[in-house]
Amino acid sequence: MTQKTRLFKLGELFSGPGGIGCAAHRSEIVTSEGTRFAIKHVWSNDYDQSSCDTFKKNIEIDPKQVFCEPVDQFVKRFADIPKIDCLSFGFPCNDFSNIGEKKGLKGTFGPLYEYGAHTIDHFKPKWFLAENVGGLTNSNEGKTFEKIVNRLRSAGDGYVLTVHLYKFEEYGVPQRRHRIVIVGMRKDLGLTFRVPKPTHTVKNWVTAREALEALPDVHSLPNSEITRQMGDVVERLTHIRPGENAWNANLPKRLQLNVKGARLSNIYRRLDPDKPAYTVTGSGGGGTHIYHYDEPRALTNRERARLQSFPDDYVFVGSKEQVRKQIGMAVPPLGARHILTAILKTFAGIPYPSVSPKWEEAIGEVE
Repeated sequence: MTQKTRLFKLGELFSGPGGIGCAAHRSEIVTSEGTRFAIKHVWSNDYDQSSCDTFKKNIEIDPKQVFCEPVDQFVKRFADIPKIDCLSFGFPCNDFSNIGEKKGLKGTFGPLYEYGAHTIDHFKPKWFLAENVGGLTNSNEGKTFEKIVNRLRSAGDGYVLTVHLYKFEEYGVPQRRHRIVIVGMRKDLGLTFRVPKPTHTVKNWVTAREALEALPDVHSLPNSEITRQMGDVVERLTHIRPGENAWNANLPKRLQLNVKGARLSNIYRRLDPDKPAYTVTGSGGGGTHIYHYDEPRALTNRERARLQSFPDDYVFVGSKEQVRKQIGMAVPPLGARHILTAILKTFAGIPYPSVSPKWEEAIGEVE
């Protein structure tokens, strides 16, 4: 008997190294009648060359359909690229992050969500997934968040939205990473996405130790270059216990940092081995590299990738700093997979445990 397959053709903007892409290719379900629901990439876009190289190396896609160029140039290709019936876009979060200048829609990256909406207007996909940082709700006293939600709700022919703050440690990711995810179902389909119920609680969170000490040995894997530490950094770290940072550790005066103003909690912060890691970031100067709980050193990129739930056979392309940026900016594949699997179950009519979205009022039809 030939298995029937319902394949969703996915386009992706701001694809980065492929966090969502990695999840998409591992997300599929088979109904009791034997119909397979799955996702296949048909094109992707990002402006960063090393990220595009990583994407092409790891994601099953025609390399010619990975467009490495600014998004404002890419959207001019719409008449010539394959049609899609679903879309994902983790529009850049730099201007909405709680770390930094918080420029919101006035920044370089803030307005980029509009390209996602424009893509929806053009292709009218059956569903879309948009992702951004939790700090998005704080921008311009919440008006930016409201503007983005309303724009996405009214895009194309209208979408039913489910907007939720996902805490990815509650879905088995060994990292405290909180992100807003907006899932839109095209209004004429009569479907409403439900937030999948978390799989983990504080009692069974996956810890940093479990992730970094899992087999195979993390140091035997690609992207495991060690960061060379200055002598004073090594000495400082020996005085900082697991879970502490440069501000709450008992440091000798000569090793204390002379910093005025805001003191970021992740400066020379060592992981707590018995808890999920704190948020993996893509950039930052001295003291922000995430530090091992047992050794006085920064994590390798492969260790960061494990905290982001990338599989060990996912190889990143680029310099050490380029790879660090790719990993830190990505959506955790394991977290995305829970969401994408729930989307497939929604279309297949398969019930699954769910919870109420954080923003109930964001669910609704276009007026």
